[in-house]
Amino acid sequence: MRIAVVGTGLIGTSIGLGLRRAGWEVAGWDPDPAHREEAAGRGALDATASLDDLLALAPDVVVLAAPPAAVIAAVAELDTPALVMDVAGVKAPVLAASRLRRFVGSHPMAGREVAGPGAASVTLFRGAAWVVVADGADPADVALAETVITALGARPVRMTAADHDLAVAAISHLPQLLASSLMNEAADRTDALELVAGSFRDLTRVAASDPALWVDVLAANRGPVLDVLEDFLGRLRILADRIGAGDTTEISRVLERAHHERRRLGPQTVAVRVALADQPGELARVGKAFERSGVDVRDLQLRHAPYGGGGVLTVSVRSGDETAMRQALEAEGLLLAD
Repeated sequence: MRIAVVGTGLIGTSIGLGLRRAGWEVAGWDPDPAHREEAAGRGALDATASLDDLLALAPDVVVLAAPPAAVIAAVAELDTPALVMDVAGVKAPVLAASRLRRFVGSHPMAGREVAGPGAASVTLFRGAAWVVVADGADPADVALAETVITALGARPVRMTAADHDLAVAAISHLPQLLASSLMNEAADRTDALELVAGSFRDLTRVAASDPALWVDVLAANRGPVLDVLEDFLGRLRILADRIGAGDTTEISRVLERAHHERRRLGPQTVAVRVALADQPGELARVGKAFERSGVDVRDLQLRHAPYGGGGVLTVSVRSGDETAMRQALEAEGLLLAD
C-alpha cells in the first residue's frame, strides 16, 4: 500500500522504517526540513513532498504522527478521500475535532524518552499494544488501520476514546508528572543526586522526555489527568497519615498489594551486575558472554562511575537464568559486582 506520514519525528520515522521493511511505499512530510532529510536518509521514506503534494499522491492511508495540538488542527482542516489515522497520546479531543470523511484514532503504547528521527527504530512497535478507537468509524476502515498496525509488529487493542484517555492518564501521564517531581525534589536536596542508584534512575527515566511535547499532551488530556492526579494525591495523604501514626499494618497492606500487582505485569526478573573497567573491548566481552549464555536478556542499564573509571552494567534476566548468565560473564573474565 501507499502510505503518507505527516510528521517524521521518533514515531513517524519508526512507522516509515517498519512499513518500508514490510514492502510498502512511504512518503513523508514534516514542517522541519532537517527532520524530513534525516528520516529519508535513514531509509524511512521513499520520497518527501510538501503536504499538498503528499495528499496528491493518492495514498491509501495518511498517518498523522504529530503532537496532539497539531493533530487536532489537522483533523479539522484536512480534505482527503484517504483513510486518516493519528497516533496522538489523547483521543477524545482529536475525535471531537475531526471533520474527516474517513478517520480512525489510534495510539501506539511505545516510545522512548528521546525524540527525533535519529532515535527511531524499525522495531519500536514490535510486541507493543496499539490502541484503536473505533468510535464512529467504518468497520472496513478500522480493519485497514489494524492492517497497518500489525504490519509494524504491534498488537491492536480496541478501546473507546474516553476509556483510553483515562487509562493513559494513569499509566503514562501520571508517571511523567511523578518522574519530573522526583527529579526536582532530589535536585533541591543538597548532594542527593550524588547518591542516586538504579531504582531512582528507573523511576525518573521519563523525566528526560521532551518537556514541550508533554505540556501539549497534559493540556489536551487535562480532565482525566486531574481525576487521576487527585486520586493519587489522596492515596499519598492516607499513606502519610498512616506513617505518621506508625500504622505498620496499613503500610504493609499497601506495599504488599503493590508487590503483588507488579509481579503480575510480567515474568519475574533477576538482576546480574557486572563491573566494567574503563578500557576498550569491555562491552564486546559482555556481548560474547550473552551469546555464550543463551539467556534471554530482559533489560540493560549502564551506570557510569561519577568521575570516570568505568561503571556497573545491570543485566536483567528471567528468574532461573541468573546462574547461566553469571557463569558466562565470569568465563569472559568479567568481574561481577555485588
